[in-house]
Amino acid sequence: MTQHADVVVIGGGQAGVAAGYHLRRLGLDFVILDAQAEPGGAWQHTWDSLHLFSPAAYSSLPGRPMPVQEGEVYPDAQHVVEYLTEYEKRYELAIHRPVRVLGVHRDREFLRVETDSDAWRARAVISSTGTWWRPFLPAVPGRADFRGRQLHTVEYRGPSDFAGQKVIVVGGGNSGAQIAADLAYDTELTWVTQRPPRFLADDIDGRALFDAATARRRALDEGGTDTGGVASLGDIVAVPPVREARDAGLLKASPMFVRLTRDGVAWADGTRAEADAVIWCTGFRPALSHLAPLGLRGPRGHIPTAGTRSVDEPRLHLLGYGDWTGPASATLIGVGRPARDAARDIAELLRRSYGVAGAVPAT
Repeated sequence: MTQHADVVVIGGGQAGVAAGYHLRRLGLDFVILDAQAEPGGAWQHTWDSLHLFSPAAYSSLPGRPMPVQEGEVYPDAQHVVEYLTEYEKRYELAIHRPVRVLGVHRDREFLRVETDSDAWRARAVISSTGTWWRPFLPAVPGRADFRGRQLHTVEYRGPSDFAGQKVIVVGGGNSGAQIAADLAYDTELTWVTQRPPRFLADDIDGRALFDAATARRRALDEGGTDTGGVASLGDIVAVPPVREARDAGLLKASPMFVRLTRDGVAWADGTRAEADAVIWCTGFRPALSHLAPLGLRGPRGHIPTAGTRSVDEPRLHLLGYGDWTGPASATLIGVGRPARDAARDIAELLRRSYGVAGAVPAT
């Protein structure tokens, strides 16, 4: 069965519902297809101790401030799930779940969205599937030889699974630091980073990071000097658990090892460390396999964009994958602006090409 909508949004996490908010305000006919069985996107799958980098006031989607979580300055992941659940109900977003999108194809004047249940014909598509579903593991020699447990950030839940064990955490970003801090008290921890860890100043949170990313994008758009954005400030936000472990001397990083052995890891100078488990906090890649039929893949797996719009397929917008689809667009606070721009661009496309006019913006 083939259904129809002017706009199909693929992904019902924070980026997808932000897009839905703006599409609804413009009075456009849209549907959101979400592979998850419940609201909350990737937030419902994170580790137990994960907290936001910013207070609730600076972690809100458009139209609806995030409520303060009682007893917490930085809300936890479950609070975010509850907020996203309430958000999509408040704005009565048309979300179909669980629906897994298999591919997006050109179909004359339409884009055809094939799913595991049916198909949709749309005049425009917003892809907002994020990166959580595509974890990256580096090609380190010996990975197949290691007899212990190996897992990625996406599989980590909490320190109780590793109590008393020798654990190596690989990664110098926020996930690596937070998980290392989580494990620092109950395991024999080795934290390994590609370069010495760079902690941001203790008073910097997600609002400052959003401002830095926005200033960088503005400078580049105006032909100015690259400010470096967030990377110029550091790699790790010193949220309270990270700060406490760091100040207690429990977050001392070792350089990256050169290979895994049967029982642990080895460095170039011959030093070795035994390990029961290796946790790879080595990042993600954009989850874009559903767009492969369009043949748009560019450098590093990115699809070339102008803002959020695909350069080679103007009916397609990409939202929430990182700075290449809008400054800080992979964050709660950052996704609202590019979501608004994408919705407006699509509304103009529909008006210009098809004579589709939106209704009065909804409240």
